Amino acid sequence: MTTASHPAQHHMMGLTLHNTALIIGAVFLLVGVLGFVPGITTNYGAMTFSGHESGAMLLGVFQVSVLHNIVHLLFGAAGIAMARTNPMARWFLLGGGVVYLLLWIYGLVIDMNAAANFVPFNTADNWLHLVLGVGMVGLGLWLGRDAMEKKGSAM
Repeated sequence: MTTASHPAQHHMMGLTLHNTALIIGAVFLLVGVLGFVPGITTNYGAMTFSGHESGAMLLGVFQVSVLHNIVHLLFGAAGIAMARTNPMARWFLLGGGVVYLLLWIYGLVIDMNAAANFVPFNTADNWLHLVLGVGMVGLGLWLGRDAMEKKGSAM
């Protein structure tokens, strides 16, 4: 017999909508900053503002550009700001997860060497987008059950 865990039980482990959105936002903010750090970003001198021509690679794996780093910074700031309330934290996780799933699909269908790859993405970025999308949506649904139950009982 299996029992599903209840989100209230996860408060002891620190897994709340607030903490999860805050941590994910902080990680994105950190990634955005690290994208501008030579050494952590290899081929730093080959970074362009945008486009598939950018040769800069965060951690030597993920293709980045100035635009890509700015998007990470803005997404991180949004996560930190939205972590203030449970409904907003849930929207950050669900909405951000959906955005990353859409970016994964976009990355699969575009030609990596075409103008459509303006952010830019590479194969490692695409698979990371899938993991982030599934993870964020999953966490938003899982941890969001508690917030939805509280909202439903208040009616």
